[in-house]
Amino acid sequence: MRPGRVAERFTGRIAGVGSTSGVRVVVGRWDDSPWGTFADVMLEDASGHRVLLAPDERVREFVASTYSFDEHVIERVAVDDTTDGWQVSTPSLSLRLVVGGRTPLGAALGLVPARIATAPAWCAVADPVARVVLRGVRTRGTAGNDRREWYGATSVVSVTAISGEWRGTELGALARVDPPCRFGFSSTPARPSVTSVVTTIERPS
Repeated sequence: MRPGRVAERFTGRIAGVGSTSGVRVVVGRWDDSPWGTFADVMLEDASGHRVLLAPDERVREFVASTYSFDEHVIERVAVDDTTDGWQVSTPSLSLRLVVGGRTPLGAALGLVPARIATAPAWCAVADPVARVVLRGVRTRGTAGNDRREWYGATSVVSVTAISGEWRGTELGALARVDPPCRFGFSSTPARPSVTSVVTTIERPS
C-alpha cells in the first residue's frame, strides 16, 4: 500500500437483478465491515436515474464518495432471509429475490482458495478475464475521490425470480441487468445473481 493510504475491507454478498419495468437493483448485504453489519441499495430506473438508498449518513457519505448517483436517500434498509431467498425492505423499495443454485462461474470460483481469491493482487490478475467474459464487470478500478477498489468474488448463485415495488410501481418480472448499471467503473453481471465478495477500498488516510 502506498504511504498515506488506508485499506478497508467489506465482506458480504451483492445481489444484482434487472426487471421488466427497466429498474435495475444492486443490493449490498455486508456481514463484516469497518462499521459492522449493514445493507445498502443502488438502483437505476428505466430513464437512467440513479438512486442510493443508505441506512445512515455515514454509509451515504462513504458510498456516494465512491460511486455516482443522481439522488441520495437515507432510510431504513433491511435484508432478511426467507425460505427461498431474500426480502429487501425500505420505505421506497420492496424486493423479493428467489435464489437458485451455484452458477458455472460460481463453481469455477469455488476452486480458488478464498485467501487468494480475495487478495487485491489476484483481483488485478482476474480483471482482464472478467472484462471479456462478463460484459460491464471489472474486478479492479479507480473509484471516486482518489480511491482504488478491488472485488474478490468467492461464489455466485443465480436469482431465478423477483417481485416487488419501487416507489409504488410494480417492478415486473425478472430480467437481465441490461444495460449495465452506471454507478462506478464496474457493473453487476448481466445474469441476475448473488455474488459472495470481499471488496477492498484503498483511500487517502
